[in-house]
Amino acid sequence: MSSATPRRDFLKQSAWLSLAAFGLSARAAESAPAGKVSRLRTSLNAYSFYVELNLGLKEPNNPKGMNLHQLLNFAAEAGFDAIDLTGYFFASYPKAPTDAEIFAIKHEAFRLGLEISGSGVKNEVTTADKALRAEGKQRIKDWVDVCVKLGAPVLRVFADTNIPPQKWQAVSGGAARDVVEGWIADDFRECAEYAAARGIFIGVQNHGDFLTTGAEHVSLLKRVNHPNCRAIVDTGKYLTEDPYVDIALAAPYAVNWQVKETPFGKPNKPLTDMRKIVKIAREAGYNGYLPIESLPMGRKNYDTPGELKRMLKELKAAIAE
Repeated sequence: MSSATPRRDFLKQSAWLSLAAFGLSARAAESAPAGKVSRLRTSLNAYSFYVELNLGLKEPNNPKGMNLHQLLNFAAEAGFDAIDLTGYFFASYPKAPTDAEIFAIKHEAFRLGLEISGSGVKNEVTTADKALRAEGKQRIKDWVDVCVKLGAPVLRVFADTNIPPQKWQAVSGGAARDVVEGWIADDFRECAEYAAARGIFIGVQNHGDFLTTGAEHVSLLKRVNHPNCRAIVDTGKYLTEDPYVDIALAAPYAVNWQVKETPFGKPNKPLTDMRKIVKIAREAGYNGYLPIESLPMGRKNYDTPGELKRMLKELKAAIAE
């Protein structure tokens, strides 16, 4: 069997099923009718507050800023089950935080009744610069170790360039797509092997550059061909006419998600249909977290807390049906 087979087949064979974060026992997963048994939980992606968190890092005494402890309190008060602690908002980033910093956040989350659903880093895998790719690969490994200490099961990584405004075609030096996919697959396979030895998953997020469709997402995962390298399904970054088709295509490979305000990645577009997202996740046999992320997208006076609470209410209602 290819180790990039859809999630339902993968879950039947994975010893990691015993972790509560992914719900079902192997026996339950095998006996449950498709789409009938699914344990879904809500999570808040820290990046929703990137403006406030970045300000808090630069100006700790600015009342408009926010730190990770304040973020945890918001998530708990709003009623989220978990928090996705994006690595960028630790003061030490891109270096790993100290154990004292990690455990302070971990203990605060526990005190508030919040699970930690994942973390994430920035990395470069589409560039022709081998040294830059190696740097990103090492950062992934370093933050896998952070995830172990946090108790976060998934580290989110990118298959898209993070050197704006350039695209993968430019940073790769004009290399063919198949060649670049090979670079990415080799790096992620190595990282997945490292993560597997520590009980962590590498989650590859689509972000609208190298990965713009569900088919491209799945193609990369199949080329990585490692059970600990799965999909982070970003519902707002499949750049197609009907993103729900792409979401459904990638969902069987998901280890985590990013549920966005709109599937079209731009303001003033139709809002995400939470019932449809939950239906797709369940039909794919997904058990685990559905983290929410909402961004200002250039809108003045954007009410991030209010929008997150609206999205959470709709997602909870869809899960409860």
